[in-house]
Amino acid sequence: MKFNAWINLPIKEVKRSKEFFTKLGATFVEHETETMFGIYLGENRTQIMMFTHPEFEQFTQAKIADSGSFTEVLISMEASSKAEVDELAQKIVEAGGSLFAGPESWQGWMYGMGFQDLDGHRWNIAYMDWENRPE
Repeated sequence: MKFNAWINLPIKEVKRSKEFFTKLGATFVEHETETMFGIYLGENRTQIMMFTHPEFEQFTQAKIADSGSFTEVLISMEASSKAEVDELAQKIVEAGGSLFAGPESWQGWMYGMGFQDLDGHRWNIAYMDWENRPE
């Protein structure tokens, strides 16, 4: 079995969400339609595919959770520096997203922040100083 994984998320509007991720510097998956688009995360190019609510419900055969009241997933990514965390936090706020944590130090060896995108999905961005991690 070929084992590649990707994450699917429901969104309200393709144009609005794509503009948000463009402002964050996202790299986009080549194929898109009027009801979906995708972005790549990190060097291993993990894909996050975003589908409008009707198309997402068709795939899942279930109603979409209210991401303003419930968290369906936390997508975490590693930053290369504290400065990268801070720069991304500023871009997120400027693009219309909101921070729910940080930027701040965590456990003495990590520095990060959490944010919600325009559709309420929660993301975690952390720089990890592996050499100073407690044993």
